[in-house]
Amino acid sequence: MNDTAETDRMTVTNRRSRAWLFRLTGFGLLGVLAIGLVTLGASAFLFGAGDSVRAQEAKFFRIATGSTGGSYFPIGTSIANVISSPPGARPCDRGGSCGVPGLIALAKTTGGSVENVRQIAGGEVESGLSQADIAYSALNGTGIFKGEKGGEKLRAIASLYHEAVHLVVRADSGIETVKDLRGKRVSLGEKGSGTLVDSLILLKAYGLTEKSMKPVYLQPGASVDKLVEGEIDALFLIAGSPAAAIAELAQRLPVRLVPLAGPAVDKVLKNYPFFQTGTIPEGAYGDLPATETLTVAALWLVSAEIDANLVYQITRALWHENSRAALDKGHAAGKFIQLETALDGVPVPLHPGAERFYREAGLLPAEPQEAPRTQ
Repeated sequence: MNDTAETDRMTVTNRRSRAWLFRLTGFGLLGVLAIGLVTLGASAFLFGAGDSVRAQEAKFFRIATGSTGGSYFPIGTSIANVISSPPGARPCDRGGSCGVPGLIALAKTTGGSVENVRQIAGGEVESGLSQADIAYSALNGTGIFKGEKGGEKLRAIASLYHEAVHLVVRADSGIETVKDLRGKRVSLGEKGSGTLVDSLILLKAYGLTEKSMKPVYLQPGASVDKLVEGEIDALFLIAGSPAAAIAELAQRLPVRLVPLAGPAVDKVLKNYPFFQTGTIPEGAYGDLPATETLTVAALWLVSAEIDANLVYQITRALWHENSRAALDKGHAAGKFIQLETALDGVPVPLHPGAERFYREAGLLPAEPQEAPRTQ
């Protein structure tokens, strides 16, 4: 191919990439920042494309996250940045992106964990973030996923960090424990969120149900507004601390974090082993003190149907030494995304591409070599 033809081909490719990106980010004003992992007419790239990822061929990769007020969206955005290397980007060894050549990864806002695993299972997105307990239930078709199909397609890329259960009330509220929520107006999390699933688990441990109170089902931002306006008395949110929505709330209104500890919490730990005890640190939200709570691992999941070589390259880009700065500069939870803990609390199978990377990195034992056959 002569230089003129090659230039023309790259111009067309880049024009197509910009057109796709314009369409995708056009939804950004509504909070949807990604649609599609495509190869601009070469869908074979995703499913059985072979062992090579062709450089400079635009491919889009969706990461389903959560609302902008939680931790999933900023974390997903940071991950998208480090695994992307758009067509025409400067190569890693020349000071450019160390992501997957030609890949444009984009974070997509959603209702959260439950919606994310359903979208992965249904082939609507390629990957997404999820609480470990939600991923396990979807994989095995239990709990709210009973009777649903597609969960068996879930595979893990990495365990990222631990999310904290936040129960937030007004500072002048008389609510001191979960039991005090009886009869109150409480935001339990929006439909499709892991917050809703786990807030109901906590209520049950304290002898409460949705009927014990006046529940509402809102995104974090809407919950914050309702609490400020006095239209609700408390809100639940499961997110890495500090969560943007709670940080904003603490600036607008004196609030308290209700501690989660004692016999009821011990019951949760016994019945739901994915939970762990933890602490929301002092200073995470202004001058609020350290608060005992429960935590659960946040996972990055992918469909089992995505090409293994692509997932291998994505996993390698995530843990590239140059990715550290971008992860640290994003959400505060980004600094907890560490290779050493990438396999902690992962209750679903690893994707073969990710597994290959972790074997090479020494986090998993090398695959046994087949013994030579004797003649």
